[in-house]
Amino acid sequence: MQRTILTLRCPDQPGIVHALAAGVAAEGNILESAQFSDPGTGVFTLRVCLETPEADTERLRDELTLRLARFDPVLTVRPEEQRRRVLLMVSKFDHCLVDLLYRWDLGELPVDIPLIVSNHPDLEPVAKRYGIPFVHLPVSRDTKPEAEAELLRLVAEHQVDFVVLARYMQVLSDNLCRRLSGRVINIHHSFLPGFKGAKPYHQAHDRGVKLIGATAHFVTADLDEGPIIEQDVVRVGHRHTAPELVAIGRDVERVVLARAVRLHAEDRVVLTGSRTVVFA
Repeated sequence: MQRTILTLRCPDQPGIVHALAAGVAAEGNILESAQFSDPGTGVFTLRVCLETPEADTERLRDELTLRLARFDPVLTVRPEEQRRRVLLMVSKFDHCLVDLLYRWDLGELPVDIPLIVSNHPDLEPVAKRYGIPFVHLPVSRDTKPEAEAELLRLVAEHQVDFVVLARYMQVLSDNLCRRLSGRVINIHHSFLPGFKGAKPYHQAHDRGVKLIGATAHFVTADLDEGPIIEQDVVRVGHRHTAPELVAIGRDVERVVLARAVRLHAEDRVVLTGSRTVVFA
């Protein structure tokens, strides 16, 4: 037997769970189930972990597709052992990249990492330390279209499921955001939209901010305003210096990003328009 993860999104209406359970009963046994019906949007979401005979994934998908067809579903069916393939992107700040690789090496992140891409060569030694191929892909205003085309080629070549911007300090074009919609996760400090631009923690220090936080979200064409996956905050005080706030911010950023990557890798995040449902 194998464990299979199933997610479903569709307009909410009677009979969805009954139809899905009937399809699953024919092929396997439900181990875990979580569902949410959003009255504001009328969208129903569900995540199920079930046990099925090995090599029956396609038959299960066909059975569920047939039984759920009238509900206009968005359905995913994945053997749990078939791990999501993640491309990591980074610039010069290494704290998020190193943290993700450390957790991955320990087995805490259930993903495969076929590639690390950066617009700077600085962190290639980190990739080599973990035995992961590193691609230096410089980006300038003039070369951005070519660089993004190469990135899309790498995503296709390595069969990447989603991309993680582990402090990648380049704005993705609207075209790239559309092409990879729902497949790119970013991390940033949670001061936005308050403290934009350079040195946000120094700006926060000057204003006497009492909470430091971070937000992990899906990337959209609206800069730093995509659907939120995970957030956290830490209380700070007047005794903290600006460099200390930066250090605290680094800690929050890497923890929040790691949580978001794990949640998405386990198919616990379901996009519903401008929001997410997270079955933690």
